[in-house]
Amino acid sequence: MNNFPMPWNTSTTAFKTQQRPEHPHFGKAYDFMQSWLIGRQTFTLQTSGSTGDPKLIEVQRSQLVSSARMTGKALDLAKGTRALVCLNVHYIAGLMMLVRGMELGWEMTIIEPSANPLVDLSVNDTFDFAALVPLQLASVLENAQTANQVGRLGKILLGGAPVHVSLQRKIEALTIPVYQSYGMTETVSHIALRRLNGENFSEDYHFLPNIIFGTDDRGCLHISGPVTNGEIVQTNDLVEITGDTFKWIGRADNVINSGGVKIVLDKVDAGVGEVFYDLKIASAFFNWFVVDEKLGQKLILVIEGTENAFQADDIIPQIRKRLSAYETPKHVYFVQHFSKTTTDKVDKRRTVQQLLASQNG
Repeated sequence: MNNFPMPWNTSTTAFKTQQRPEHPHFGKAYDFMQSWLIGRQTFTLQTSGSTGDPKLIEVQRSQLVSSARMTGKALDLAKGTRALVCLNVHYIAGLMMLVRGMELGWEMTIIEPSANPLVDLSVNDTFDFAALVPLQLASVLENAQTANQVGRLGKILLGGAPVHVSLQRKIEALTIPVYQSYGMTETVSHIALRRLNGENFSEDYHFLPNIIFGTDDRGCLHISGPVTNGEIVQTNDLVEITGDTFKWIGRADNVINSGGVKIVLDKVDAGVGEVFYDLKIASAFFNWFVVDEKLGQKLILVIEGTENAFQADDIIPQIRKRLSAYETPKHVYFVQHFSKTTTDKVDKRRTVQQLLASQNG
């Protein structure tokens, strides 16, 4: 019986002598690598569903190759790079790790996705590069067993979710380089990066080479280039472009109109995040809205947990010190657990719908 142990070490050279693993995750990675190495030209990818219903899109091999080469050049990841593949290969972030490994000649260590990838590895395993979601890096740094071993991951690329204040502060103390990516399935992974620590720290994203960019009349970013097969991908991300960099403001569909004033929810989230960090509140949260007769849309703060853990009355005055009166939530709600998408991102709309339904039911 072909039972592959954790982890699975492979490369384009080693792959030729390896049989298909029975482990479902490794088997899926094997099938993709095999189709790639025999020259398949078209691939079907699934979007995450974080900004709408998940959908299937078709991409060309040339797009994936262009993306892999851009990343290799931007992060100086040459042939022989020891890479940890610990993301779900069903989605673009994990899949692109396999593409980079094969296109750039990396030595890949593939493990099944978990909250803390270092727990599943030998203490002797070291890498040059790893792509993680913020939750994974946070888990590594919060675990006493692995917190002082984060250097084993080499350069770290974060994507798939925002980096919250508490994690950002921990990243700033790390000596290894950590980058945050900007991209989506439609751009076959990231098209811009920003450094989160060290001398090259930047609040702005830097476009990668060969990316053509601009904004529409809403101020939302559009992108084209080899990674999009020359097609323009229009985003809902409000940005401020300066030269070949941009500052991310928030999503256009995360803007509400409350009493005639436009409020960018992502900006409010950032401000509340600073307050939670200062108050040492670890609970997850997000800002959203409810329909209101007077204001049209009323700004609310939704916190995961129980109200008796801390007093909402203590939070609002602190938020008001950091944000404007318009950007201060008018009500605080508590829910036991947030609803999640298939990629474990918070489904804000559904969470609030269920919250209101439970109150009305």
